Amino acid sequence: MTPRRILLMAYELGIGGSERQLTEVAKSLDHTQFEPHVGCLHPTGIRADELNALGVPIVSFDVRSFARPHAVTEGLRLSRYLRRHRFDLVHTFDVPMNVFGVPFAKLAGAPVVLSSQRAHRDLTSSLYRRVLRFTDHLVDGIVVNCEYMRRHLLRDEGVAAAIIHLCYNGVDTAIFHPIEESARGDALTIGVVCSLRPEKGLPTLLHAFTLLQPQYPGARLLLVGSGPLEAELQQLANDLGIAHNTHFVPTQSNVADWLRQIDIFVLPSLSEALSNALMEAMACGCACVASNVGGNPELLGEDRGLLFESGDVHQLFEHLQTLAGDAELRQQLRESSLQFVRANFTREASVARMSAIYRSFLP
Repeated sequence: MTPRRILLMAYELGIGGSERQLTEVAKSLDHTQFEPHVGCLHPTGIRADELNALGVPIVSFDVRSFARPHAVTEGLRLSRYLRRHRFDLVHTFDVPMNVFGVPFAKLAGAPVVLSSQRAHRDLTSSLYRRVLRFTDHLVDGIVVNCEYMRRHLLRDEGVAAAIIHLCYNGVDTAIFHPIEESARGDALTIGVVCSLRPEKGLPTLLHAFTLLQPQYPGARLLLVGSGPLEAELQQLANDLGIAHNTHFVPTQSNVADWLRQIDIFVLPSLSEALSNALMEAMACGCACVASNVGGNPELLGEDRGLLFESGDVHQLFEHLQTLAGDAELRQQLRESSLQFVRANFTREASVARMSAIYRSFLP
């Protein structure tokens, strides 16, 4: 049987979660059944390097702004590309590609067009949200990465249940795995790996760590990631008097090595879908604390971690205080969350589910 040709689309091919998920799908699909191609607007970055090394074809479209006429020119080029290569299925992985890729894939007459929703739509502009509601009616299916996102589309966006398909993200447990407890450093390390953006709620973490400092003056706070709030957060750490124990590390490709330095991983997001970073921290054996938003309770429920109300500095401080003083509890959380991820959130399980979704649309 000839493999079915599919185009997977993302805005860029850097280090973000959507790009990573797309790359895992392209790499791990059964290539006797599927022939993956990748479409994007920015064809460089760590994921582009991985895809090029595997020989996955990448096509890029020169769109600087969707408001400019040239975006239509490039969209028509996408339509011609799809018709010329006779793609069986197009799947867009992020909001910009939902906006750009879906209409022109439908114009090309692509047999199956799928979109994705991996973040709450409150984070998008009102214009984007209106366009997304339009594309919801064009697609054959919408892939979401957690139950929370499924409920959001049903309740807030009026999407029909029949077209929503749940596919949890997966973790490569060959890369994300624990080290022996004896190999960890002596200093208690509290940390997070994320983009330094407003919706991540990082001031809550800095304020809670400040409250913890008098009891644990040797503890350190590690923030791995880059973003627009970096200078503001560094200034806040200085103002709070914790700059000497707070370490900012720019975005890293070897995320697992940094996660294995962290004893207590904290995700204080104000908004979240299903956090790759939280799953990876669980797989690396961190005791985890997260805000009670989005898909976080789906990961940390059933005594796999501690949850707090987003923005509640004192509640987060109490959780940090509890875990800092109870090594046995930290170990219990590590073991239960690690077992849960290995049983439910492996890369293999995620790709198998995505493959099943694709096959359900293809004769």
